[in-house]
Amino acid sequence: MADKQISSAAYVDSKPHYENLDGLRGVAALLVVWYHIYECFPIEHQWFNHGYLAVDFFFILSGFVIGYAYDDRWNKMSMGDFFKRRLVRLHPMVIMGVILGTITFCIQGAEQWDGTKISISMIMVAMLLNMFMIPNVPGASCEVRGNGEMFPLNGPSWSLFFEYIANIMYAIFLRRLSNKALVAFTCLSGLGLLAFAIADMPGYGSLGVGWTLADGNLLGGFLRVTFPFSAGLLLSRKFRPMKIRGAFWVCSAMILALLIVPFISVGESTLFNRLYDTACILFFFPMIVYLGASGKTTDKKSSAICKFLGDISFPLYMVHYPFMYLFYDYIGFPNTFRVPADTWPYHLLLFFGNIALAYLCLKLYDEPVRKYLAKKWRIGK
Repeated sequence: MADKQISSAAYVDSKPHYENLDGLRGVAALLVVWYHIYECFPIEHQWFNHGYLAVDFFFILSGFVIGYAYDDRWNKMSMGDFFKRRLVRLHPMVIMGVILGTITFCIQGAEQWDGTKISISMIMVAMLLNMFMIPNVPGASCEVRGNGEMFPLNGPSWSLFFEYIANIMYAIFLRRLSNKALVAFTCLSGLGLLAFAIADMPGYGSLGVGWTLADGNLLGGFLRVTFPFSAGLLLSRKFRPMKIRGAFWVCSAMILALLIVPFISVGESTLFNRLYDTACILFFFPMIVYLGASGKTTDKKSSAICKFLGDISFPLYMVHYPFMYLFYDYIGFPNTFRVPADTWPYHLLLFFGNIALAYLCLKLYDEPVRKYLAKKWRIGK
């Protein structure tokens, strides 16, 4: 753990940061962007078939970091103080993502995928619901894209919905659990996730669930956050670092390798794909977090890379998807299918353009707003 360079996240959480974990969060965010770029192509042309699992990696990181940052503060911090800190950390970029999603939806012509026009009033309702993290019901008039998303103006907000649930669970009872009780809770959550994967309730053939309220996704999203978050929290309590050289690079390679594994099917069965997803969440991701937290950056270049990736990770995650909607609309998805070779310049534009946008949002909006709110709400370090 190095503290030579202070991450952007340190405005309200002043303990020294695990630089490697900041960097790994950024690596996962970059892979999410690539996953969403290729998501609209036929499965044989998708390079990041398991990119949706980056969300589960984020949840494990969140549990670890929150346990590390807050477990020993509750004798001098109220529940209200904790929620203020988390809102300051997360919600400014939630709002920015919604604003960008509203703008790009209007650029698309303010219509659903099937061409149905949406009124400005319903767009405004959808925007307000997203800003206050109130999920849309599939088929409702304000579910403006018509594909069942909880937050149709910025799809990835669904994971923030569950992140907030995990934070509430932590503040109310998870932090109070003894280590033995937390082990039991984590194991039960893991068994629940395994059972859900085997049952394949939504019928997706994967654990890429939670983004809609339809077809058991609410239960799936809850299980996807409950196990990783509690596992990360348990890991933070039990953490004893080991010596590992080049931990950031090793762990980055491991994340990449896990997320680019092709979709696994045997005939018509997707059971092995669902079991692979479960293994990543239950075993491989906690191991990567443990290895990443054990390592230390030993040179300025690695520290700078980890800091930059950590700083842009959350802004990038929250601002990139509105532009994916534009890209999908341009290529005619879901009614027309192309191959990646037809549109590769746009892939580069989306990737690097969103990184630049995330950095601008960080410096010109997110950091100033968080500083202002921290001062206004008297959130000390």
